[in-house]
Amino acid sequence: MMADRVIFVCTIVIAAVYFYATTLIPSLDIGDPLGPKAFPRLLGVCLLIGAGLLFIEMWKERTAAAPRSTTAGAGDLRHLWVLAAVTIWTAAFYVVFEKLGYIVATAIYLLALMAWFNRGRWIANGMSAVLFSILSYVMFLKLDVRLPQGILTF
Repeated sequence: MMADRVIFVCTIVIAAVYFYATTLIPSLDIGDPLGPKAFPRLLGVCLLIGAGLLFIEMWKERTAAAPRSTTAGAGDLRHLWVLAAVTIWTAAFYVVFEKLGYIVATAIYLLALMAWFNRGRWIANGMSAVLFSILSYVMFLKLDVRLPQGILTF
């Protein structure tokens, strides 16, 4: 599927840029032996693992799929529209991230995405979005990563 290929290539490019950006983080001689580069590099590795899993899935679909017509159908265009909408929604998330704060912005962002991709399961989507936002915020606090509080003042 064309959308999968685009996502795969974008993930590889983002991971490469991200790994390059981690080389620009200064190393400290004092403090934690892992230093400030460990967590960003772990995220980069996770990006590459995700890209690898997507590649395996694309490979399996390609070998299992029956020969199809080479003309693009309406379904292919729909995937491009969904990809564009997710990109715009992610850009909006970045715009309001500081003002709303990590927990609120992330919960709204995830809830909207899950409402689209996991339709009709409002309780599960809401609980997942809120719990992920809160638990990841606590994890970042434990790692001494400062995230914007936004409209929440605790």
